[in-house]
Amino acid sequence: MTVQTLITTWANRGSDQTYLVAPELDEVVTYSHLRNYVAQVSAHLDAMGVAKGEHVATLMDNGKWTAVLFLAVMASGRVVVPLNAISGDSQLAYVLDHSDARVVFASDNHLARARKISAAADREISIVPTSPDSGPEWPVQPDLASSKVPQVGSDDPALLIYTSGTTGKPKGVLLSHSNVIAGGQNTVDAHALTEKDRGLCVLPIYHINAEIVTLIAPLVSGGSVVVPHRFSTGAFWGLLGDHACTWFSVVPTIVSYLLEHAHTTAASVRDNPALSGLRFGRSASSALPPSVHQGFEQAFGIRLVETMGLSETAAQILSNPLPPAPCKYGSPGIAYGNEVKVVAGDGEDAAPGEIGEVVVRGDNVLKGYYKNPKATADSIRPDGWFLTGDLGYQDEDGFFFITGRSKELIIKGGENIAPREIDEVLLQHPAVLEAAAYAATDNHYGQEVMACVVLKTGKLASAEDLRAFTIQELGKFKAPREVHIVKWLPKGPSGKVQRLKIADMLDQLALDTETETTDKNI
Repeated sequence: MTVQTLITTWANRGSDQTYLVAPELDEVVTYSHLRNYVAQVSAHLDAMGVAKGEHVATLMDNGKWTAVLFLAVMASGRVVVPLNAISGDSQLAYVLDHSDARVVFASDNHLARARKISAAADREISIVPTSPDSGPEWPVQPDLASSKVPQVGSDDPALLIYTSGTTGKPKGVLLSHSNVIAGGQNTVDAHALTEKDRGLCVLPIYHINAEIVTLIAPLVSGGSVVVPHRFSTGAFWGLLGDHACTWFSVVPTIVSYLLEHAHTTAASVRDNPALSGLRFGRSASSALPPSVHQGFEQAFGIRLVETMGLSETAAQILSNPLPPAPCKYGSPGIAYGNEVKVVAGDGEDAAPGEIGEVVVRGDNVLKGYYKNPKATADSIRPDGWFLTGDLGYQDEDGFFFITGRSKELIIKGGENIAPREIDEVLLQHPAVLEAAAYAATDNHYGQEVMACVVLKTGKLASAEDLRAFTIQELGKFKAPREVHIVKWLPKGPSGKVQRLKIADMLDQLALDTETETTDKNI
């Protein structure tokens, strides 16, 4: 199966079957429309001299055409390269140059940046102004009648997405059509998605969660997806009800924002008959603190499923089961559709409860990093197991628990301290919205525990109060030496906090007010 064959299969089965809803346009894209868009995009790329297998980038905010181009570029035999719109110019310029993209589709607010970063590349790059709502301003008009969409194979490359680059230059994760479809199938299997299900996509489409979970998974199941321009706490519940969504996918930060407003929204959400078909929500991309998880379910009466995925595994590898099966708070669940295990330091399988590195093997796992054979060799064992870099353990019931990243572990006086343990204690404080512990160099201990927190709107707490709270819960050795109250935390494109950048960015985090908003738009 490929993205191309899936679109064709569903289009042939029912011409008026809805795939995508664009709420701001009050417009529906059917599977037949999507098949036609693939033909149009392929013909225009042909006319621009972009052959099958070449790379095409997007630098766009969410909208109908952002989703259409993501799928149509892959289905036309080219490789789509979604550029992270919140990256800095230097990182964007590196990614664009490294990706070998020939074309960039850029929305109006990103046109100037697209032209700037393309000028730094060692080749000519075409910039195509593109409205997320109305589509590209094509530079050349092709002969649509004579153009044919190239045939695509399951091993052909489909998606090139870049990691956040927390420890160096971003790495290009090259996924084939079979990888992409396997990632979508894992989501379908874990959440029992069918043609009747409709998801809500509020994460940016340069995010692996949005790409595979909310765009590819409905394509696999024959379902549909609602794609608004952006997430907004004020519009979220209305979008779910107005468009009869049966599920949604978010990140823990959004869960926290929604829970923060529960005092004004929870009753109306629980009593809204338009939400009666909502089966579950899912959270991924970073750890969901148990206190936030349980608080959300208690406030809204909606099952929230914690999951785990990576760019290198085409998103989801683990998920908590749906009801009536039990979930475990603090765990991203069990494996669906791929093999997952924990290996100890000697490379042997770890015993239940023993902490080691989480490794993954399956059809969803990348074959290699783009133009980076060393990173490929360092990360993928000869027997196909991918080394995630995540530390964790598996319990007797098969549920996985993640304790941190191997490179983020705080080693204080020879003792290993998992930053997530400190995070979860700080998040139990009623004034804390987000928290991230990290390591700082110390002359006596080698490393010392530090932490940054973002406070909830309208809540007050001093750094001294928060440190005293952690001492009470963790003891003086594990408690942060200093707690900094900041405006925001640095995150990568997948939504994970970039702990290794916090120390160097502390002044910027404390002074920047750009992310403050009363409506918590993302």
